[in-house]
Amino acid sequence: MALAPIDLTRLRAWTTVPAPRYVGGNRVQLLEGGDELFPRMRAALAEAQREVWLATYIFHDDPTAVAMLEDLCAAAARGVAVHLVLDGFGCNSTLPAIRRRLAGTDVQLEVFRPLERWWAWLQPGQLRRLHQKLFVCDTPEAGGHGEVAFVGGINVIDDRLDLRHGWSDVPRLDFAVEVRGPLATAVHATVRAMWARAHLARGWREEVRTLARSAARVDKAKLLVRQLRGAAELEAIDDPSPMRAAFLVRDNLRQRRAIERSYVEAIRGARERVDIAVPYFYPGRAFRRALRRAARRGVRVRLLLQGKVDYRIAAIAARALYDELRATGVRIYEYTPAFLHAKIAVVDDSWATVGSSNIDPLSLLLNLEANVVVRDAEFARVLGERIETAFAASLEVGRQPVPTGWRGWLQRAGVAWAAHLYLRIAGITGRY
Repeated sequence: MALAPIDLTRLRAWTTVPAPRYVGGNRVQLLEGGDELFPRMRAALAEAQREVWLATYIFHDDPTAVAMLEDLCAAAARGVAVHLVLDGFGCNSTLPAIRRRLAGTDVQLEVFRPLERWWAWLQPGQLRRLHQKLFVCDTPEAGGHGEVAFVGGINVIDDRLDLRHGWSDVPRLDFAVEVRGPLATAVHATVRAMWARAHLARGWREEVRTLARSAARVDKAKLLVRQLRGAAELEAIDDPSPMRAAFLVRDNLRQRRAIERSYVEAIRGARERVDIAVPYFYPGRAFRRALRRAARRGVRVRLLLQGKVDYRIAAIAARALYDELRATGVRIYEYTPAFLHAKIAVVDDSWATVGSSNIDPLSLLLNLEANVVVRDAEFARVLGERIETAFAASLEVGRQPVPTGWRGWLQRAGVAWAAHLYLRIAGITGRY
């Protein structure tokens, strides 16, 4: 099947977006749900020798999260430098309990955009949240690069607990990856930057005074800027074995659209298949155009979206796009066995991504996000099998009865209202 012709006008729109930098020499392992992720994180934490960095949107107080917190405290007690950065909104209800448990320990906690005072809600930028889920520590088995990293969409909370709907028997569908190799260095730099940004926001006056008194203030200022940017010089390893991968961050600095660009360019080059699973879906024009054109040229394009809804407005907004996409051959499925929280995709047989980024205005234009993109046939095969299992358990849109009469009118009105709300959010943050 021939590739689609290159549209130079659209390509120029990405000229200011850094291209993904793939490096070889990595081992990337797929982990499904907290049942697979948390034991691996705790094992790495038990072996950590020098430092541990953890950034997450939600750190709950259920037994699973409490066990993780106890392990962090134990690592700090044996002399490991433990750094924890939590989002002020995602952890707003659990921060008091977390602070009580950490009192008297050496765990260094910072809160990204805290909301502990009522006037904090009035400060600009509170819509921009730390949505990354990153964990890095050094272990003897980490290899020559010294670190093992975990990246994905899984918060520190039991898979069977939903904050809005309580406990369930079936775990939500979610994924993360374990990364060993040079890419872990980039993850390390990013999570350090998130901790430094939260620390500086809390104590910036003292930091400025310390910097002003320093004889080497110029060098220290450059180092501080570098740390805040999360920059990491990765060794250029061209050897694709065992895996070539890129670590992509969406921030509000130089990498505002890095994750979106990677998705769109992969879809534009697709020859056979595009499979995307994501809970919150309301992409911009370029993303939707890429999906439609891929389907028109014969690529099998499938979307796996929420069937069991947690936030109704987001689900209704996504359904506003169903007719537009299905008209060009895009197939849409809704996942109903449990809550869908995965942010994953596979394009053809050698491009795959796992991370924290949804495909909606909040993730693509506001939140701080992180994804790993892997260019490896075996990894794409394994992730593709997991997606295929989820599709098989889902209901394809178009085979469901459509409400008629006043129920149908109310449904269409609700879809239009939710779509308008999402577009207003996008309008606040920029062209979408």
